[in-house]
Amino acid sequence: MTEAVTPPSPSPSDPPSEALPPEKPGGSSADSADSADSAAAENAITPADIRDGAAVALLVGVAGVLLGALWVWLAPRVQYVSNGEAVFLRNTESEGRIGSDGTFLLLSAGLGALSAVAVFLWRRRGGVPLVIGLGVGSVFAALVGWRVGLWLGPTSDLVVAAGKAGKGVPFDAPMQLLAYGVLLGWPMVAILVHLGLTAVWGPKDPPAAEPWAGAYTTPDGLLPRPPQD
Repeated sequence: MTEAVTPPSPSPSDPPSEALPPEKPGGSSADSADSADSAAAENAITPADIRDGAAVALLVGVAGVLLGALWVWLAPRVQYVSNGEAVFLRNTESEGRIGSDGTFLLLSAGLGALSAVAVFLWRRRGGVPLVIGLGVGSVFAALVGWRVGLWLGPTSDLVVAAGKAGKGVPFDAPMQLLAYGVLLGWPMVAILVHLGLTAVWGPKDPPAAEPWAGAYTTPDGLLPRPPQD
């Protein structure tokens, strides 16, 4: 004969066993997918972003005219003198050439920082098209400032300038950049300042959903109540 087996009675010290509530179908994966889709939609490049980047590039590039005018006004002058047959530097130990490059670099850095602040205040959320527009516009502004400075400054024809000044009369040398690397001052400062402002004061991304969120939720999406002692 077969003896009936009676299951052991639960011990009072054992915690009450409760059936885990059914997991919400697709709870965790669906929430993660929704948050990823929303983040991708927010970061997507739109035609409006491209228009903003093009507008920034155009406005910053036009600002290079101001750089050229300030360079001609503030840069130290180098002078030549003619003896009627040749043209010589009036002061061979003059540091005006180096000072001219330094003035252009400082003006470029200052205007680059101002343009970055202006772009950030206009569009705090930033974006790739905006940064590209700022960089391209800054390079164009530096080139425009250089060429405008050459155009507004003294003539580059030393023979004509010496003839107008006369023998033994000093005259200003044309504007000139000895180190073309200073043309990168505006774009480098503009990009660095803009990225710094965006990192510190720009909008932050929402925190990502925890992978275990919703693993023990009821079908209605509410967490079960903890067992009462």
